[in-house]
Amino acid sequence: MAIDLDEALNARPATREIAWTRRDVLLYHLSLGAGARADTEPELPYTYEDGLQVLPTFAMVAGQGISTGDRAAPGLELPGIDIDLRKILHAGQALRVHRPLPTSGTATVTSRVADVWDKGKAAVIVLESTAADGDGAALWTTTMQIWARGEGGFGGEPGPDVAAALPECESDAVLESPTTPAQALIYRLNGDMNPLHADPGFARAAGFDRPILHGLASYGLVAKAIVDGLLDGDAARLRAFEVRFAGTLLPGETIRTEVWRDGGQLVLRSTCPERGDAPVLTHATAEVTS
Repeated sequence: MAIDLDEALNARPATREIAWTRRDVLLYHLSLGAGARADTEPELPYTYEDGLQVLPTFAMVAGQGISTGDRAAPGLELPGIDIDLRKILHAGQALRVHRPLPTSGTATVTSRVADVWDKGKAAVIVLESTAADGDGAALWTTTMQIWARGEGGFGGEPGPDVAAALPECESDAVLESPTTPAQALIYRLNGDMNPLHADPGFARAAGFDRPILHGLASYGLVAKAIVDGLLDGDAARLRAFEVRFAGTLLPGETIRTEVWRDGGQLVLRSTCPERGDAPVLTHATAEVTS
């Protein structure tokens, strides 16, 4: 196993073509619990094709959903980086949307290794992807941080320090995102079919009592809570969302998100109240419009 920093950072960006339909968008919203509560309206802007809007975090699964059939989601093949995939963790995720996402469409996704940080006992691989429509106009940009255990010590820079401090005042809002026991089973139909989220035996072998929820499901659940709780249900007002994944969530547990607001900037912390407010998402920020 090895990391060739020069090769990784200077490799030609990879490109792929993706497509999605309204059914992919509808499934994504349903996998985040849209329309599931009997005491609320059916959330038609998320669950019905007439007047459908798209949560920005759909960008994380676009081109991988049910319209692709049984084709596997793209694997992790990185030039200059030969690592044991069993030792990697999804450490962080950032998204910026450049305009409201269409309910169906095609895009060209261009991806590159933007940086590799040497943390001593681990490496952090920073992957940047940009999606553009057929006219070349940018739709979204994502940045993923991958924590690779045992792959540090290659002589690279340690990367920036991340400030963990939260505002020293009471939060401006507290948002609750309940999940169901079937949440992971539905969410995996968006393309991440990892058995860790479905097979109890596989989960136990990986060190968990039972299957866990996808980190990107927690990411989407909190994004939906922001839109519904703070942005009057208008998904287009959420422009950027960045988090660090701090802990697991079991299907059926709740995500509680505290929000501190400063104009169009949000600072957030998400925890699981059923387990003593165990951290789920930390170092979380969002950018919204009025």
